[in-house]
Amino acid sequence: MFLAPAVLIGLVAGLLLGGRLSRLAELRLRAQWLFFAAIGLQLIAYPPFIGVQPGDGVATALQVVSYGCLVAVTLVNVRLTGMAIAGAGMLCNLAAILANGGHMPGLPSALAGAGLTYDGVRNNSVRDAQPNLPWLVDRWAAPDWLPWGTVFSVGDVLLAVGVAVVIAAAMGPRVPWRAVRPAAG
Repeated sequence: MFLAPAVLIGLVAGLLLGGRLSRLAELRLRAQWLFFAAIGLQLIAYPPFIGVQPGDGVATALQVVSYGCLVAVTLVNVRLTGMAIAGAGMLCNLAAILANGGHMPGLPSALAGAGLTYDGVRNNSVRDAQPNLPWLVDRWAAPDWLPWGTVFSVGDVLLAVGVAVVIAAAMGPRVPWRAVRPAAG
């Protein structure tokens, strides 16, 4: 759900820059089945509304495979404006997860700031005061005005910015600094 504000920001930016919502229907993602596979794997690993979930090892493996799918989608769609930024965010998150035993560490101060109190693993997050690659872990609490109190990382910020840029650019905005190709003649 942390990407919902990024989608909204992308839509608003696209409209303010003269883009059209109808242009989003023209956006062609290559290998989009990998995107849907990644979402499916994450929902199986950490079902949002069902009390039953696979064991921690299976859920962790599914989460890592889902990130692999997302990185693959990014690589085959890197031609899209903003996709490289989103991909950099995913790679940052994947690096933090792999460096910390398959879970995304959250700093205790960030968790407390978001009103989250838990020990152990929760939706692939784990409370950790001494994580590996500490600059890449969930280190900030989301503002109180955002629903679903959560924490976020540098990778999450890059991912959100990338998503907003992809959406705004796909809307065909009139950007004054965009290079104009001369007419063939």
